Amino acid sequence: MTDIRVPTLGESVTEATIGRWFKKPGDSVAVDEPLVELETDKVTIEVPAPSAGTLGEIVAKDGETVAVGALLGQITEGGGAAKPAAAAPAP
Repeated sequence: MTDIRVPTLGESVTEATIGRWFKKPGDSVAVDEPLVELETDKVTIEVPAPSAGTLGEIVAKDGETVAVGALLGQITEGGGAAKPAAAAPAP
């Protein structure tokens, strides 16, 4: 399993609010596919999937405030998710 965590958001930003999840548990996800939207008083960012697989548990729900580094959810790897479209075949 791969953890989905709140990334570093800026020098003085220590927390964010979950705006919305783009996926629900059981959905297939690809590497770098946007999973969740985080909102701060200055910016709104999308957190991408760190790996391909199936979205498992969502720990932080919409509207919750989370600290930098906090666990948002988990991806179960090998769930048959599509590879990123930008990936080129090996020569």
